[in-house]
Amino acid sequence: MIKCNVTVCGTISKAAVVRTNNENKAFTAFAVNCVIPARNGINKTVEISVAKDGEEYNRADYTVGKRVEISGVLTFKKRGDNLYFNMSASSVNLTVASNEDSIKGEMHFRGKTGKNIEEKTDKKGKNFLQFSAFSAEKVNDGFEYLWVRFLGFDREREEWLQPQTGIEAKGELELSVYNDKLNIACKVSEMSEYVKQPYNPNN
Repeated sequence: MIKCNVTVCGTISKAAVVRTNNENKAFTAFAVNCVIPARNGINKTVEISVAKDGEEYNRADYTVGKRVEISGVLTFKKRGDNLYFNMSASSVNLTVASNEDSIKGEMHFRGKTGKNIEEKTDKKGKNFLQFSAFSAEKVNDGFEYLWVRFLGFDREREEWLQPQTGIEAKGELELSVYNDKLNIACKVSEMSEYVKQPYNPNN
């Protein structure tokens, strides 16, 4: 599970339309392009599919090319080599002053660590942790795995933090591009071992 409470600044790439969900409730759908800066290589533009509960009566203002700021919950869906961004919006601001694209906010992650937990020291002599962990989603007869790189500054390694261990973490979301590959990272503020509860049909 990966959920991010974020604010997105970008440009509308698909005009707003009104649709209905499985419960026949109306929602407004549109898409936003956001440029992710590259640490190496060329910047990458991602398209975020946005849904906002209810019918936006000013959706004529949601024109392609208009700058917009959206707050809400961002989730990711991986299918093969493709990564899709989906956002459930709580608020939309169509009078944005900033011309700079950004995706800023906090990630809530639940998954399993990879094979390596690295304990490092920065240039100032402070300890930090670096490791990757994945979240798995069941798709048809298999699974899709989405990896996140974690950085824990001023943090000692706890005994439970081992390879192939369940983890629950919160922290600052960081998206970047390196050699045309999108990287998802998290600067950890909270972290604990996650033990999956056995399925109980009575709950």
